[in-house]
Amino acid sequence: MLHERRVFESPPAFVAGAEVRSLAEHQALCARAQKDPEGFWTAEARRLDWMKPWHTFFEKDSPLVRFFVGGELNLAANCLDRHLATRGDKPALVWIGEPTDSSDGKSRRVYTYRQLHAEVCRAANALAALGVMSGDRVAVYLPMIPELSIILLACARIGATHSVIFGGFSAEAIRDRVRDAGCKLIVTADGGWRRGKVIPLWANVDRALDTTDSEGCITVEKVLVVEHIGHGAQLRPGRDLRWSDLVPRQSPVHRAPPIDSEHPLFILYTSGTTGKPKGVVHTTGGYAVGVSYTTRLVFDLRDNDIYWCTADVGWVTGHSYVVYGPLLNGATTVMYEGAPDTPDKDRFWRIIADEKVTIFYTAPTAIRTFMRWGDELPARHDLTSLRLLGTVGEPINPEAWMWYRHHIGGDRCPVVDTWWQTETGAIMVAPLPGAVPQKPGSCTLPLPGIDAVVVGRDGRPSPPNTGGFLVVRRPWPSIFRTIWGDRERYVKTYFSEIHDPDTHAPYYFAGDGARMDEDGYLWVMGRVDDVINVAGHRLGTMEIESALVGHPHVAEAAVVGRPDELKGQAIVAFVTLRGSHHASAEMHRELVDHVVREIGALARPEEIRFTDALPKTRSGKIMRRLLREIAAGVEVKGDITTLEDFAVLQRLSATTEEE
Repeated sequence: MLHERRVFESPPAFVAGAEVRSLAEHQALCARAQKDPEGFWTAEARRLDWMKPWHTFFEKDSPLVRFFVGGELNLAANCLDRHLATRGDKPALVWIGEPTDSSDGKSRRVYTYRQLHAEVCRAANALAALGVMSGDRVAVYLPMIPELSIILLACARIGATHSVIFGGFSAEAIRDRVRDAGCKLIVTADGGWRRGKVIPLWANVDRALDTTDSEGCITVEKVLVVEHIGHGAQLRPGRDLRWSDLVPRQSPVHRAPPIDSEHPLFILYTSGTTGKPKGVVHTTGGYAVGVSYTTRLVFDLRDNDIYWCTADVGWVTGHSYVVYGPLLNGATTVMYEGAPDTPDKDRFWRIIADEKVTIFYTAPTAIRTFMRWGDELPARHDLTSLRLLGTVGEPINPEAWMWYRHHIGGDRCPVVDTWWQTETGAIMVAPLPGAVPQKPGSCTLPLPGIDAVVVGRDGRPSPPNTGGFLVVRRPWPSIFRTIWGDRERYVKTYFSEIHDPDTHAPYYFAGDGARMDEDGYLWVMGRVDDVINVAGHRLGTMEIESALVGHPHVAEAAVVGRPDELKGQAIVAFVTLRGSHHASAEMHRELVDHVVREIGALARPEEIRFTDALPKTRSGKIMRRLLREIAAGVEVKGDITTLEDFAVLQRLSATTEEE
C-alpha cells in the first residue's frame, strides 16, 4: 500500500499565484540554502522587525546551538504592531464557540489586528500589575478561546515564558508541569465546553494547588480566571483573580520591549508522560523565523486567505499554526473551541462554508473519522472557498489522502502533508504546493534549508526505498534548545544515537522511521518503536494499518502487537467500518485476506477486533498504548487523562472480558 504511484500536480491557476512555482525553483532554493545557510536564513529573518541586529548568525557547542546571537526583537510586536498601519482593520482572529447560544445559531467573536493589539496590551499591563516580569514562567490552562491567544502574546510581549497545559490534563499533570517549570502565575478559566459538557478547568487547578506535598507548587502566587462558562467559580481570596476584574481596566497601550533572540519563549511538555515531564524549550528569534517562513511558503499564504488550523493550542501545532505563524504573516486565523461532531457531525464543513475558509489544516485521524461518518455530510455544504488542504500529526494513509482531496477539496486543492515535531518547532518536510507534485501518503521533500535524510544505524544514507532512520543533519533556527532543567537528557535523547560517519558529529533523531523513494520523496513509517516482531520479522504497524484502511469498507484501523508464545508477537487489529457495513466472520476473513494480498503472509492479523470507535486523545491521536494493553488482556494502567471518550475504553474492555 505504500508503493504509491499516483502523482498530482497543482492546478495551473494555483501555480500562477504561488511564491514558488516550479520544481526547478524549489531545487534552486534548496541548493542556495545548502551552499549558504547563513545567507538563506538571514534573508528570512529580515522579513521580521528586529530592534537590535544580531552580531553572530550561528554558534555551536555540539550539539547545543544558538541562532541570531545578540539580536533583539519582540515577537508580539511582530505579530501585531507592525501590521497596524496596513492591516489594522483586517480580522486577525475569528473565534467560534461550541454552544449554539446566539441568534444566528453560533457563538462567534472577531478581533481585528487593532482590537487584538489593544487586548494584548491590556493583558501585558495586567501581567505587569501582578508582578510578572521577563524570565518568569506563566502556566496557561485554558480552553480554545480568544483569551488563550491573548495571554500567549502578552507573555511574549513582556518576555515571560509561557507553558501551555492542554485542557484535557488532570490536576496531577498540572501539578507536575507547574512544579517543574516553577510557574509564578496560572491563567485558567471557570470551565470549557466539549460536546455540550463542561470541562472543570479552574477546579482542576484548585486541586493541583491544594496539596499537602511539601514540595507542592510553592512558586505559584496568583491564579487568573477567565469567566467563560459563567458558572461562577468560588475563587480563593488572596490567590484567585477574575480576568474581568483585572484585564479590561488596564491601558490598551503598551510599549513592546526588546527581547533577546535566545530568550525562552515557551516551554511545552510532552503529553502522556509517566514520571518527570519533559519540557521542550523554544526560544524567541529562531522560532519566530521558522514559523513565519513555513506558514508563508507551505500554505502559500495570501493576504485574502481565511486560514483554519483545527489543532488545540495545548499542542505545538496550535502554538505554531494557530497563533504565531499566521499572525506573523498578517493572516486571518480561525479558532474553534468545540468538537467536530457537536452539535452535528457536519460542524467543520458548516464552519468552512460560513466563514469562507480558504486553507484547512487538520489531522489524518480526524480525516479518517470524517470518512466513517459518511460522504454525504461534506456534500451538504459549499466548500468551494477552499483552495488548499493540509494534514498534520501523523503519517496519512493514501486512501484517506484521496478521500480528503476528493470530498473536501473537490479534486482541485493541493494537499500539503507535513512532517515535523514538537522539538522541531516548525514544519520540516512538506510540498511547496505551487512547485512540488504530491503523492498520496508522502510528505514529499524537505523544505529548503532543512537537511533531512534517511540513514542506517551507521549514519550513511539508505538506498532508495529502503527503510531507515529519519534524521536532520544540520541545525535549523527553530530547533528546540534544551529540555527545561535537564540538558543531559536533551543530549542523550536526541543527539546520542546516530552520528555523521566521517566527522562523528551528532545528528538530530527523535525516533521516526522512514524511506526515501527514487524521486527523493520521504515516506514516514511512524516511530521506530511502533514495530511488531513476528517470528523474527520486524513489521511497521503503519503499513498494516494503511493496508486495512485501503479496503473500501474500513474507515479506521489501529494495529498493535500482543505477546505470543510461538511467534514472539502476534498482530491484533482494531477496526472501525464505514457506513452500513457490519462486523461478521466473513468480514474478518475478507480483511485478513486483503492484508495478505497487499503486504504478504507475514503481515496476516492474528485477530481483528471490530469497534465503533478507537480510543483517542482530544487532539485526535489514537492511544495505541491502551490498545496494546487491551490486546494483551492486562489491566489498563498509566495516564488516561487526555482520553477524549472514556466510554470507548469501557466498551473495548467489556468486549475483551466477554471474549
